[in-house]
Amino acid sequence: MSKKGSMPNFETIDDYIANQSDEAQKVLQELRKIIKTAVPNAVEGFHRQVRKVTKTKGAFTNDMALMKLIYLAVQNISKKWTQPVHNWALTIQQLCIHFEGRLNIKL
Repeated sequence: MSKKGSMPNFETIDDYIANQSDEAQKVLQELRKIIKTAVPNAVEGFHRQVRKVTKTKGAFTNDMALMKLIYLAVQNISKKWTQPVHNWALTIQQLCIHFEGRLNIKL
């Protein structure tokens, strides 16, 4: 038996999900799907946009020139980060219900 307040030990996220109720499993699976698709896609998209800016340059006079170019690219890329995550509102509402009192989110 675990001490009060300590987390049970699960080997994988699948073990944790399997230990939850059916409704919680659905919520956690949806959240897992969002994390496994949205995060890598965002990283790949960011890398693609930075690479697009840097590949057109033949050479850089020094490291600072490259750093400045990447900094400006990041500033321009971050302006486009307004697209919401698919089904995020539904997922966060379900998490608020499942973890009542543990999430401090204003909806």
